Amino acid sequence: MQHDSDDDLFVRRSPLGAFLKSEAAGGVLLMIAAALALAIANSPVASLYFSLLETYVGPLSLLHWINDALMAVFFLLVGLEIKREFIEGQLSSWSRRALPGIAALGGMVAPALIYVAMARGDPVALQGWAIPTATDIAFALGVLALVGSRVPVSLKIFLTALAIIDDLGAVIIIALFYTKGLSLPMLALAGAGIAGLIVLNRMNVTRLWAYLGLGAVLWLFVLKSGVHATLAGVALALTIPIGDGSDSDEPEHSPLHTLEHFLHPWVAFLIVPIFGFANAGVSFTGMTPASALAPVPLGIALGLFLGKQIGVFGFSWLAVKAGLAAMPAKTSFLQLYGVALLCGIGFTMSLFIGALAFPEDAVELGKATKIGVLLGSVASAIAGAAVLQAAGRSKPRIR
Repeated sequence: MQHDSDDDLFVRRSPLGAFLKSEAAGGVLLMIAAALALAIANSPVASLYFSLLETYVGPLSLLHWINDALMAVFFLLVGLEIKREFIEGQLSSWSRRALPGIAALGGMVAPALIYVAMARGDPVALQGWAIPTATDIAFALGVLALVGSRVPVSLKIFLTALAIIDDLGAVIIIALFYTKGLSLPMLALAGAGIAGLIVLNRMNVTRLWAYLGLGAVLWLFVLKSGVHATLAGVALALTIPIGDGSDSDEPEHSPLHTLEHFLHPWVAFLIVPIFGFANAGVSFTGMTPASALAPVPLGIALGLFLGKQIGVFGFSWLAVKAGLAAMPAKTSFLQLYGVALLCGIGFTMSLFIGALAFPEDAVELGKATKIGVLLGSVASAIAGAAVLQAAGRSKPRIR
């Protein structure tokens, strides 16, 4: 035991360390689910796979239940993580927010600009400008887990904080740019539902069933309003009480912590892999090199692979050199560059935004989106892992 490193102790003993470990395991499972979807989509049973996703169960197809209902639970967890990190976690002070915040901003701006440059002149294709702006934290941490102990925990924390801010940016983008056919009566009812949740919070109600029951009603109103239903999960999360621990010796038992700990394994090991399996399947039948070089897939792939590394690393380097932020402890710029490459793994959120960006009947654009996301994410994962392996063999500068 005396030979354990500080990083080993951190991963075993701290709540964030446990989160990183389980998130990484979920990322590995997501990789397996995506690979299985690709294999099935290009097998003799491909027609069964696609027809099953289009099968209606009640008012929605199976794919819509996954993307609108299950992913609302995913966004509920995202919202809980955002709130916790900003109130008591790695983003609880401006000094802690500086580097991941600046890096996340660069990681959204640069990919969007590259995509717009590739898709200019095509108004429909331009709707996908936000697809390469996202980072898949589970997938990225899964790759870090495969790299092993060569990566210091400080970089894993940096990546987690960056991805959480990136998720917040994605939520804002979805709310502002990917809402269609708004229904004012349903929006009003959704607003009343949010007001009810705020009242529960202000009245110090701590029973989760009260929030979750009203949250389910809110989800239905948001689904019918034209705003994407998953945003109901974020709205619900932000009203769940976190508590300050002033009246308890165990603040981790607050409603927010309780719900987050309950949801995390279900999201990491079930919901996200199901989403990946349902959305990563793309048939390569009839695909040529020229089709992969079309504006949409190429813009997404380059946005993820080039845009993310340019934006995340470039903005981080400038912030450190300008004295606006400090480097993560015991890391080198080469290691930071490796993590910037991993930020190009968009996958879950990129596929999700892609499903919102284009009309449902635009089958070819949907296929192009999946190809671009897969190419960009795989290239980023391989390059990031290679750089981190190389960086781990050299002693980092302590700053």
